[in-house]
Amino acid sequence: MSVWEPVLVLLGITAAGIALMYGLGALLAARPEPLETVSFAGGLQPQEHAVSRFHVRWYPVTMLFLAFDMEMLFMYPWVRVVKEMGATAVIEMFLFLGILFAAVAYAWREGALRWT
Repeated sequence: MSVWEPVLVLLGITAAGIALMYGLGALLAARPEPLETVSFAGGLQPQEHAVSRFHVRWYPVTMLFLAFDMEMLFMYPWVRVVKEMGATAVIEMFLFLGILFAAVAYAWREGALRWT
């Protein structure tokens, strides 16, 4: 018996299970009906389709959100190791935050955050 035989059997069972679930989903899925009512969002009638594209001015906001989201992703494990690493970890974090804030200041100066 090969070392890889159980792995291949498990992989085959997993692939068969996934194929079975997709097949059952396609077979038992409810057929979508055309929408007869509009969505209710704060009492206002929708001005555009629900899957319409966003205006390009929202992309800088998205990039800023992702930048600060990555900052938090870096800070959570940093909190766990800062006590053991000492001043080195603090210097690294302030260097990271300095680069991040320099990028935000550059975007602000270049007008990436203006709405008009």
